[in-house]
Amino acid sequence: MSASKVWFITGASQGFGRVWTEAALKRGDRVVATARNPRALDEVVGIYGDTVLVLPLDVTDRDAVFERVEQAQRHFGRLDIVLSNAGYGYMGAIEELQPEQIKASFDTNVFGTLSVLQAALPILRAQGSGHILTVSSIGGVIGFPTGGTYTATKFAVEAMSEALAAEVAAFGIKVTIIEPGHFTTGFRAAVQSPPAIDAYNTIRQAIRSSFKPEDFGDPAATAAAIFKAVDADEPPLRLVLGSTTIAKFKAVYQSRLSNWEKWEAVSNAAQGCQHT
Repeated sequence: MSASKVWFITGASQGFGRVWTEAALKRGDRVVATARNPRALDEVVGIYGDTVLVLPLDVTDRDAVFERVEQAQRHFGRLDIVLSNAGYGYMGAIEELQPEQIKASFDTNVFGTLSVLQAALPILRAQGSGHILTVSSIGGVIGFPTGGTYTATKFAVEAMSEALAAEVAAFGIKVTIIEPGHFTTGFRAAVQSPPAIDAYNTIRQAIRSSFKPEDFGDPAATAAAIFKAVDADEPPLRLVLGSTTIAKFKAVYQSRLSNWEKWEAVSNAAQGCQHT
């Protein structure tokens, strides 16, 4: 194993954030674990003592994000891995979605991620090193019916992270987008939804029925993959998690390629004539 690393993790109290926090501590790393409910991490503090610093944080509070990142750097002297994990699902058919809840979802999933990145980047640039992990989803590559605004937020995280990776490579900063498939993290039970319109119930039920129990992986099994990425000299820009996820991605991209090729002549004609 490589030298001990210092992590800054948002959304550390449950789901993947909790799994990766405990796994990093177990392997001897130090972690600044942030959560809206820091008391949920009392047991972790009891086990790992001063190798973990738990801080309250709602990532929609931009000023608080900057304060917590600076506090983390002062406490442990550096930041090696910044893992922007905080987020939640708000899902429904497009016609059902409520503007206030859409905004709240983007405030957490997208603008919360942006605040974490902007708070950490000056520190990582000054160090000349660091690894940023942004948590996307299978929904960051595949839009699906009744996925609602959740998939839009994850597409945004993917695009923002890809741009960031090219911007900061020269500073010694690495970026990896984490793309989990289906796991038993409790995510589905915590999804928020708007009032349903009956006309969409058939497609809604079809989507729900497509999720099979055997498709859901063990969240604890993902830690080894995360460590391989953060310990790599050349980590991937994208790290897919789950044995069925890549096959789904390939099918989607094959469909996109087929669509582009089918309409290629029409697309090319849209260029028009250039006059010199």
